Amino acid sequence: MMNLMHWRLLVAVADQGSITAAAECVGMTQSAASQAMASMEATLGAQLFTREPRKTLPTALGLSVIEQARVMLGALQTIRSTVDEARPMLRGSLRIASFPKVLATFLTPLLQRFRQLYPGIEVTTLDVTDNEVLTLLDADLIDLGVVLNPRPERNATVLGRDLWLAVLPANHTLAQRSVDATVSLEELLAQPFVLATGGCTANARSLGAAAGLSLSDIRVEVREWNSAFSLVREGVGVTLVPEMALPVQRNGLRVMPLKVPLHREFALVGSPTRPPSAAGSALLKMLAD
Repeated sequence: MMNLMHWRLLVAVADQGSITAAAECVGMTQSAASQAMASMEATLGAQLFTREPRKTLPTALGLSVIEQARVMLGALQTIRSTVDEARPMLRGSLRIASFPKVLATFLTPLLQRFRQLYPGIEVTTLDVTDNEVLTLLDADLIDLGVVLNPRPERNATVLGRDLWLAVLPANHTLAQRSVDATVSLEELLAQPFVLATGGCTANARSLGAAAGLSLSDIRVEVREWNSAFSLVREGVGVTLVPEMALPVQRNGLRVMPLKVPLHREFALVGSPTRPPSAAGSALLKMLAD
């Protein structure tokens, strides 16, 4: 039966031109090498070399076998190199912080796939606000974090984007417009308003400020989107939410696009002071692929 040492010996004999020199290269005695070569030829049922007084030369069949042996040994070396390169990812940890909706909608299925690819990496997710994500990143307490509308210098990996949409009581004056009608940000913010933040700094107040507008009549401020929808249904006011946060059941609500569309982008970014860890790089590569 042939093993890896036999194939290495075969290539070494071809390279060295003698069994004695080949035996020294692969760490065998001359007699053991001679026996191994004879065993190979017997197993294959063919002569691979001709022995002359000072040379051992391959036969025509031997040349073909040696060529395939080189391919096999080269593939083995490639396998070993691949495993060596991947070794940092065979064991490790990855800490990711995100605000809730992106974590549930986008990250969870991605991380399930990542765990399948890298079962040895322990992934920990933190459910925080977008401000807390930046604080954790700056303090180097997490590997990656999801941020909204990342700055160019953050070298972000975009996960997705969605639109900001107006949500009004179904009987509101603005809601009586045609099915394909829009509402301007200015007229929306002028209404009695339910300010929903979703735990993020990007919300109706910040969007209005960026457009030179202000919320003149905030009736109530809530963190949870669902709380805002309940209040809108009750006629407390109107609100502005990201598309991702819209409820499945919209009875009593009218959802309208803005006249000038506004979107938010959410992306994974790493520490500003150090490159991604091996585990972090593996996740970013998976996303890029």
